[in-house]
Amino acid sequence: MSQIPTLPARPTGLLAALSARLRLPPGDLLRDRIYRRLWLSVLISSFGGQLTMLALPLTAALLLHATPTQMGLLTTMEILPFVLFSLPSGVWLDRVRKLPVYIAGELAIGLAVASVPLAAWAGHLSIHRLYAVAFVLGSVYTTAGSAAQIVLTQVVERDRLVEAHAKNSLASSGAEVAGPAAAGVLIKLLGAPLALLADAVLLIASAAILRGIRVNEQRAPVTGRFVDELRSGLRFVLSHRLLVALALGTGVWQMCHNAVVGVNILYATRELHLSEQTIGLSYTGLGLGTITASLFGDRVSRHLGPGPCLTLGFGLCAAGWGLLAAVPPGAWSVLVFVCTLVLFGLGAVFIFINFISLRQAVTPEPLLGRMTSTMRWLILLPAGPGALIGGWLGEHVALRAAIGFAALTAAGLTLWAWRSPVIRGVRVLPVLPESRTDRPSAALRAQCDAERETEWIRS
Repeated sequence: MSQIPTLPARPTGLLAALSARLRLPPGDLLRDRIYRRLWLSVLISSFGGQLTMLALPLTAALLLHATPTQMGLLTTMEILPFVLFSLPSGVWLDRVRKLPVYIAGELAIGLAVASVPLAAWAGHLSIHRLYAVAFVLGSVYTTAGSAAQIVLTQVVERDRLVEAHAKNSLASSGAEVAGPAAAGVLIKLLGAPLALLADAVLLIASAAILRGIRVNEQRAPVTGRFVDELRSGLRFVLSHRLLVALALGTGVWQMCHNAVVGVNILYATRELHLSEQTIGLSYTGLGLGTITASLFGDRVSRHLGPGPCLTLGFGLCAAGWGLLAAVPPGAWSVLVFVCTLVLFGLGAVFIFINFISLRQAVTPEPLLGRMTSTMRWLILLPAGPGALIGGWLGEHVALRAAIGFAALTAAGLTLWAWRSPVIRGVRVLPVLPESRTDRPSAALRAQCDAERETEWIRS
């Protein structure tokens, strides 16, 4: 009787080794079911956001032949709601549950972007309609965006906020690697307006995932008038030296960033002569930068300290914009454009995982809504003027001049942050005393979440 041959054990060993390497460490945040669903929603909506980020300005630039000033106005219309509504929305958020606001925001953005291809199909698309869509997007980001940041603090302990923001950034970075290339192909095949329909579908999927999440939310009873609570949130921020320094530094960075955003697509299409698909592929460089910073951001922040890591982010963005402004168009145009996006991606992630974590770490939970909206209001006040300055320089001087303005200003910002003891001196993430006692342990919170999830499914 012949013996049945057996398979060698080596492949099984390789598979086991690969599986062990891919297995999450015991304390990894992604092992938490609630956080994992939140992370998946961020991944999906970020992928859709890449479509809108390219398709909306390309619709204005290529289909409607917008001028640099009109592109600057398009950016400004998205920023304006932050200036108008951030402060009152913070008071309102402290009075309501944040998760439903977050979910409603995902759906509202989906409807807004879907209106663009419908208007194009009906023959009613105009730059003024795009202004209206940008204003709606900004209005939703003002409220639902703040709510999303607060929901994270209801899922993750404060001493792990940098890690959580880094993982969320990793999700959005993964979308930024694959999203722009997919967006470029969709825009090439379908046209920029129709590509926005894919974003609408992804946002609906994101909202469906969020709908089942159960969070631990502690809201203080409403005892004061709306105006008094608004003032208390503003007073809290303005009386805190670190929050003021963070608002000032990040506000100047937002001015630089929005000066570039208004002209970046025009510079790529009209000066560098890149096609829609090439631009989409180039934007994968942004994803490579952000995914690298997301993977190592927590480690770099712990090694350097949150303040110096934030300063490093300012410097990387300044270097990227300086490179783009200094190198003349030519055979290396695509490579320079990609390198600029890589440096910007690295810098932006280093800035925001530390900026958001620091401001949340020093704020008591009852003030999180007002603090978040006040800080967003303060940092975006310079963003509108930045977009207008970039548009004006692009139209009346040169597109390159707008990028050079951002590079020089960001370089000065980096020097200021490095010499500021308030920012440079933050070597560890602050921890509020009450955050150690008022919040349940991770194990107890996971057990309570599981019990509530089971009860919700049964009902």
